[in-house]
Amino acid sequence: MTGGPPAGPRLAAYLRLARTENVGPRTYRRLLREFDTPEAALAAVPDKARKAGLGRALRVPTTAQIEDEIAATQALGGRILLLGDRLYPETLAAIPDAPSVLSVLGDAALLSRRHVGIVGARNASAAGMRVAESLAADLAARGVGIVSGLARGIDAAAHRGALAMREGGVPGVTVAAVAGGLDRVYPPEHADLQAEIGACGVVVTEAPLGTTPQSRHFPGRNRIIAGLSLGCVVVEAALRSGTLITARLALAYDRVLYAVPGSPLDPRARGSNDLLRHGATLVEDGADVLRTLPESLHPALFPGGFAEPDMPWDVSNAEATRQRDVLRALLSFAPMPVDELARRCQFSIPFVLARLTELELAGLCAFAPGGAAVVATPT
Repeated sequence: MTGGPPAGPRLAAYLRLARTENVGPRTYRRLLREFDTPEAALAAVPDKARKAGLGRALRVPTTAQIEDEIAATQALGGRILLLGDRLYPETLAAIPDAPSVLSVLGDAALLSRRHVGIVGARNASAAGMRVAESLAADLAARGVGIVSGLARGIDAAAHRGALAMREGGVPGVTVAAVAGGLDRVYPPEHADLQAEIGACGVVVTEAPLGTTPQSRHFPGRNRIIAGLSLGCVVVEAALRSGTLITARLALAYDRVLYAVPGSPLDPRARGSNDLLRHGATLVEDGADVLRTLPESLHPALFPGGFAEPDMPWDVSNAEATRQRDVLRALLSFAPMPVDELARRCQFSIPFVLARLTELELAGLCAFAPGGAAVVATPT
C-alpha cells in the first residue's frame, strides 16, 4: 500500500477486500500493491483463487454486508481502522503481518502511546497476579500504557493495575487486545472490565462483529499484543504456555523481552524462568523495564512500516502451476519460514511470496503469526 485508505464510502471497498475469504493480512497488503485499488483487487481475486486450486466460488462480502458491519460497530460506540489510516498505530504497522483491519472501542489515539505488554498464566498464583497488578500500576503512573489480552489471571490483573491509577488522578492507560468481536466478550465474567477499558482506554480486535473466540484466534490476538508494545513482560508462564507465543513474537518483531522470576518449584514459572535463562531481562518493578525500554521504534529499522519486495506475478500459467505444486509439497502443519521454503525449492523469495499468496486465496496455505507458512486448517 502506498498511502492510507480514505474514509467515507471508500472504506467499504477496503473492508470488503479485507473481509474476503482467505485474504489474510499479508495477502491484503500484497493485493493492494499489485492492483493499487481495492475494487481492482476484488475483481481479480476470484480468478486467482480458481487458478490456484479453489474448486468453488470465493466468498466475498457484499457492500451491504460491510455497511451493516460498519454501522453496527458505530452503534456500539466503536470505529474501524484500516492499515494506513492516520490513527493506525505505527508500532503495529511495522510488523510484517500487521492486521489489515482493527475494530476499536475507546480512544483510538491512545493506541499510539508508548506501551508495554504484560502477559502470563490464566491459572496464575495470587503472588503472580499481585506482581502483574503492581507492575502495571507502576508503569502506568510513569506514563506507559499497558497492553494485555483480557484473559483470566495475569492479563486481568495487569489491566486492573493500570486502571487503578485513575482513582488517584493518574490517567493510567490500558489496551485490551481481544480474540473475538467487540460484541463477544471473553471470558464472559470480564464484561464489566472490558466496558471499563472501552470507556477510558482501548479495546481492539481484528475479528468482525459476531466472532466467538476460538483457540485458533488467540495466536493472532497475541501478535497484536506484541506488535502494539515496545517491550513485553512475561509473568508466570508454563513451559507449554500460550503466553510463550507472545514472547516469541515480541522477539521476532525486535521488541524488548522481559520476565519476572518465579519459584523453581512452581510449574507456572518454568516457562518465564526459561526466558530469563535465554536472555530475557529480569524484572521486579517498573524501573527495571524503563531502563531498557525504547522511547519509540527506531526509524532506520522501520521506515514507515514493513515492506516486502515486489512480486513477479507475470509468469506463464504452466510455470505458476509448477511453482505452486512444488511449494504445496513442501508445506506441512509445522510453520515453515519463507526464507527456508525459498532455500528448499530454489525459487527466489519474490516468487515464493507470489505463489503462497495465490495458495492462501485458494485456502491451501495460511500464514502463522510471525509470517511462517503452513497448510491451511479447514474451518
